[in-house]
Formats: sequence, structure tokens, C-alpha cells
Amino acid sequence: MSQVQNEMNPGTRSRIVRPIVYTAVIAAAIAAAALATRTKTVTAPPASTHSHAAGSAASAVGKSVRLSPADARRIGVTYATAELGPLSKEVRTVGQITFDETRVRTIAPKIDGWVERLYVNATGQPVAVGQPLLSIYSPMLVSAQEELLLAKRLESDVAGAGGDARQNASDLLASARRRLAYLDIPDGEIAEIERTGAVQRTLTLRATAGGYVLEKNVLAGQKIMAGDALYKVADLTSVWVEGEVFEQDIASVRVGQVVHADFEAMPGEHRMGRISYVYPTLDVETRTVRVRVALPNPDLRLKPGMYATIRIAGTARASVLTVPRSAVLSTGERSIVFVHEPNGSLSPREVTVGASNDERVEILRGVAAGERVVSSATFLVDAESNLGTALGGMGDMPGMDMTTPPKPVPAAKE
Repeated sequence: MSQVQNEMNPGTRSRIVRPIVYTAVIAAAIAAAALATRTKTVTAPPASTHSHAAGSAASAVGKSVRLSPADARRIGVTYATAELGPLSKEVRTVGQITFDETRVRTIAPKIDGWVERLYVNATGQPVAVGQPLLSIYSPMLVSAQEELLLAKRLESDVAGAGGDARQNASDLLASARRRLAYLDIPDGEIAEIERTGAVQRTLTLRATAGGYVLEKNVLAGQKIMAGDALYKVADLTSVWVEGEVFEQDIASVRVGQVVHADFEAMPGEHRMGRISYVYPTLDVETRTVRVRVALPNPDLRLKPGMYATIRIAGTARASVLTVPRSAVLSTGERSIVFVHEPNGSLSPREVTVGASNDERVEILRGVAAGERVVSSATFLVDAESNLGTALGGMGDMPGMDMTTPPKPVPAAKE
């Protein structure tokens, strides 16, 4: 065997030995890492040894990063200054147009009877106040007309009499007229009955509210009862937009605030309204409170069911420490900014954030006014920082402090 090795070319020995050495190094590293993991889960490391867990906790937000000006330009790093100044907060949410409930009316008759004819016979049809809805035959109306005509004749009979008789006849006629009026019979029809002196078989019921028919619950020939909801009518010249505001934004919302609304159905347009109501309860599942915005709708282009984006301008605070919104990197558990230190390094700092708008974020703790922070490419800088942390941690692991095997020396040519 030794004779074979002696006869073997040095270059050949190098090619055979090198993979064996690399394989042994990798196997030793894996074994050392497994041993360290098992040891850490079973027993605590001695006080005199390096604590890898403590090192990880100390570098929970990564390590400082040094970038040359060329590297900073290459990945698009820019800087901004933490400034004291006003911060205006805008609350934005998505809402849906619905009916103004104060402008929705139900039309119901005050008498029993049978519908002879429908004049408003389709859902969605516009209705004006006083417009004929249907003609109805009602024994109650027939009796009321007969009483009116009897009172009218009685008044004529006692017209020449004096005293209480004439006054009583006049009171009786006025009472008969009021009864028909209370049953929603128009004054014109009452006067026509008195003029002709004839009882009409059917009378016309007219709309007591204007708008658009949302529901129609009556058909021609149907028997109806007093109090039946025959029509539901809504005035759409004013509508509501209802949206959900998150719990942390409740303090910025109040009744009377001006609201800007944009609509998917009308791109490029926006309308203004005011908050008319803030609901008194909070949804425990979504952690939101519903707000109601009243919007004028004179052209009837806003239709119930449409989606709207509403923007509520909150009260501006005079002196707040802020940084650009892009400077804050949120990990879900903490917020981090990278501060440009005097020595040129980018140091990650955990910060506590407060209110924010579309452009800037309030910093409550972690950064001082005047310090420069990374305002763009923050994610790339964070990736570089975490990579340095990971590599540093691996270097501290047992068995990972080995150097690369020396490069083999080429065999001398004979």
C-alpha cells in the first residue's frame, strides 16, 4: 500500500484527499451543532462559557450595517430627518350607501276594502305626494259618503231656522267631512260628492309620501285590511353612507365632521357630507365602530348598495416627532428604524409609534429629533442587518469557528 502511495502522483493525491477533508469538516460541524442543541435543551451552559441565547437576544433587531456610498446608491437608500412639526391625521375607511331612514315611508290604508285598480303597479316607480295609487271599493267609505250627503241635506233643510238647529246641522256636516278626510280621501273628492249628491262606489287613495317605490305588496282585485303596508317609498335626494372605523381611530371621529367621499361608480368625482351619527357600541369581533355620513343626492346618481371610500380629516396636532412612513419597518411584534450614526453605520433601533397619516408616522420613543434615518430601501437594509446577525451567530456555535482548509500546493513538475 505504501509503495502504491509513493508511486502516486502528488496532484492525484491532492485530488483524492481534498474531498475527504471537506467532507470530514462538514460532518464535524453538523455533529457539533447537534451536540450543542442537545446540550442547550438539557442543561444550562456554564457561566464561564459564551451564551448563544444571550447573544441572540441582544441582537434581536439585527446588527449595524456599513454601506459604501456606491452600495447605498445601488440599492436606493435615501435618508430623512426626524422632525418636530404638525401631524394631521386622516381616517379612511370603506362604506356602503344606504337609504336615509328618516326619508323612508310606508303607505297603508286606514280602511278595509277591495282594490279595483292600481295606478302605481311597479317596484322602482317614482311617486309624488298626492299622486293616485289605487281605487278601492269599501263599505266603510260608502257609509261615510251617505252620512255626508245626509248632513248636507239636513243643513239645507234647516237653513231658514235659527239658533241651535242650524248650528247643529253645520257641526254635523263638518264632522262628516272630517271623517272622510281622516280616511285619506282628498278634499277635492269630498267636494265632488257634495256637488253631485251621489255616492261613489269606489274612491281613489293617493300617496301621502313621495320618492321611489321600494316595495309593492298589493295587486289589483286583492282584498286589503286597514293597516296593511301596501307600498314602501324612499326619498333618495339624501342618502347615508355607513362605514366602520377602527378602535384606535375613534378619538378622531365626532358628529358634525366634514367627510370626503369617493365612489367606484363615479371615478374622478367626490362629494362632501357630514357625520350625522356615531354608533354607541363597538363590534367585539372586528374592533370597529360604525359611523353614519349624510350625503346630499339631488341628481340621484348615488344609489343604495354602492361602495364608497370615505375620508375623515382629524384634528392636526401642533408639535409631534415624526419620520416618513417608509422609514418604519413593522415586523408585527415591533417597529424598527435604521439610524444613520455619526460613524457612518446604519444602526437598527426599536421604536414606539403613535398616530400616522399617509406620509408620516409619530415616534413616541426610540429616536430623537434631528437624527437621520433611512427613508427608502429599509427592507433591503434590514435584510443585510439580519444576514450579518445570522452569520455572526453561526460563527459563535461550537465547531463553527473553523477556518477553510488551506489551498493545496500544486505538485512540482518533474
